[in-house]
Amino acid sequence: MATAVPSATPTVAEAAATFLDTCTASSTRRSYAQTMTRLTAAHSTALVTTLNTETLRELLTATWDGAAPATWNRHLATLGSFTAYAVRRRWLEADPATGLQRRKEIVDRTRSIDAAALQRLFDLPDVRLRERALWRMLYETAARTEEILTVDIGDLDLDDKRARIRAKGGAIEYVYWQTATARLLPRLIDGRGAGPLFLADRRPAPARPPATVDICPVTGRGRLSYQRAEYLFKQASLRVVGPGRPGWSLHRLRHSALTHLGTSGRTAVEFQAKSRHTSLRTLGRYVNPGPELAARVTAETDPAARRRS
Repeated sequence: MATAVPSATPTVAEAAATFLDTCTASSTRRSYAQTMTRLTAAHSTALVTTLNTETLRELLTATWDGAAPATWNRHLATLGSFTAYAVRRRWLEADPATGLQRRKEIVDRTRSIDAAALQRLFDLPDVRLRERALWRMLYETAARTEEILTVDIGDLDLDDKRARIRAKGGAIEYVYWQTATARLLPRLIDGRGAGPLFLADRRPAPARPPATVDICPVTGRGRLSYQRAEYLFKQASLRVVGPGRPGWSLHRLRHSALTHLGTSGRTAVEFQAKSRHTSLRTLGRYVNPGPELAARVTAETDPAARRRS
């Protein structure tokens, strides 16, 4: 167990709040806040020096033991970032998260949604304009959900069908959409000149006002949260997958877009430009070519066939 620092040792709640203040990217802060909320609920008034490997393991097991390995690993990584920060601040002498084990993540080739199933989703009746525009935009841009939910009206370039986003890691990049999204966005904006593109259903409670950048100056409504958007998408997807099967996550729209692109015969450079991955090696998970693609590539690169034609 880490020993106490002689002076100005904060509680877990105070240390967590200070740690979250270091997160400049709003998407990262929201993700980290999910883990920190659980940590402070369990150890709010305890000094941060009381945290050790066993207390962190107990938190992970009690809260996320039944979750997917990727979810477990994400919360473990957040706890590791927090405890490493505590070590740098000299609140802890050693990092207790180093004794925790990641869980093996199995590559799931089925995460890509079939194109026909996707079209049934997009054609569902009684779906609100906000959700229809969000789903289309996520698929056509192949962007991460956090990147699109943090888009503001001022980030949009409707003429060129693109938006400026803050990407994973904080870089400023552009994402591009197609005609279906282009037709929906003007209706969604409805004359608003500023504020979040995707708005929550109602105004925030006075006791918990969000940051000014997350408030629409026209309607007073806050920015649509990831949790709410995910819930609505899962519920809608159940109408497509049928009873007895789990709903889809929003991230599967990005995965599906990249998988469909990866099997369409595009070059590696084109694929990387759309995905915005920094390394080509990370694109392998999206490419699962079948024999039809191999046959087509063979035929199209046959020099004798070209001469005959």
